[in-house]
Amino acid sequence: MLMRTDPFRDLDRFAQQMLGTNGTLARPSVMPMDAWRDGDTFHVEFDLPGVDPASIDLDVERNVVTVRAERPNRASDAELIAAERPRGVFSRQLVLGDNLDTEHIEASYDTGVLTLAIPVAERAKPRKIAISTKDEPRQAIGA
Repeated sequence: MLMRTDPFRDLDRFAQQMLGTNGTLARPSVMPMDAWRDGDTFHVEFDLPGVDPASIDLDVERNVVTVRAERPNRASDAELIAAERPRGVFSRQLVLGDNLDTEHIEASYDTGVLTLAIPVAERAKPRKIAISTKDEPRQAIGA
């Protein structure tokens, strides 16, 4: 269903968390996510607290879903005492399997969580196949 293409993504995420780098368009920060399947729907949740819903961009191209968002830097010149929340551009790409229907993705944003609901494609669902028989009338053989 969900294929990861970058084996170093977790290492990158850990380094960004430890070094506190801000995301830029050239090197966006990552966003934590959860993914699971419930029946005939694949669910994905992205943590984007404090992000303006208007700054969230969701694109689908073939079987790749791209989520981009931005939490702007503070406009104030005040001296920061602590700055642990990442700011800047966030981005995440998901490569979806062919068994998901990318034409009918539903997205919602509530309390800082972007939720995607991706239905399983009809062609990927298990189905019963009827078995036909040929009922031919029996013929008597004349001797």
